[in-house]
Amino acid sequence: MSHTTPRKSQRHRNADLHGSAPDKSEVALIIVDVINDLDFPEAKQLARFIPDLADKIARLKRRAKAARVPVIYVNDNFGRWRSDFRALIEHCREGKARSLIEKLYPKQDDYFVLKPKHSGFFSSTLETLLRYLGVRRLIITGIAGNFCVLFTANDAYIRDYELAVPSDCVISNTAKENKEALQLMKRYLKADTRLSRRITFGRRS
Repeated sequence: MSHTTPRKSQRHRNADLHGSAPDKSEVALIIVDVINDLDFPEAKQLARFIPDLADKIARLKRRAKAARVPVIYVNDNFGRWRSDFRALIEHCREGKARSLIEKLYPKQDDYFVLKPKHSGFFSSTLETLLRYLGVRRLIITGIAGNFCVLFTANDAYIRDYELAVPSDCVISNTAKENKEALQLMKRYLKADTRLSRRITFGRRS
């Protein structure tokens, strides 16, 4: 006869979030707001940085996949409250961001979280997902370095995650704003801001 208590049994059954989080990893790659229609006033400023950003994130993602590190797309819903993530992708593919979406198109085994505000943690399922995956270190990439990436990194820091924000995998409206945001994250959030090719997928501590 099993002596497993109901509480332990429940934890065991929910260990992978009912099949929604089958991976286990201390590290996760977070890709912020790259599923983007680029339909806002500042998009023209960002456009010049996007081709290189897409290439660098795609390369880092391939390395993460090879290392069996889960990839999580954390994305604004752009006010489309009745859309799911796949519908959002198709919406963005129809506009100015087609090349960006094609390079960073989510795979079937990638995770996704829709967020209503700047931080990926605010009123979203991200924290629950990370807990079930067993993640303690986040590699955060995406758009924009001085807004959504920064706010997500800040909320990750106060939750005691180790942070890496590869300096060539985030962009802001201007190079100056991006540099300032990276400096802030490095100094105050203890983020590793080295180039993506120097980022490893183990924990620092």
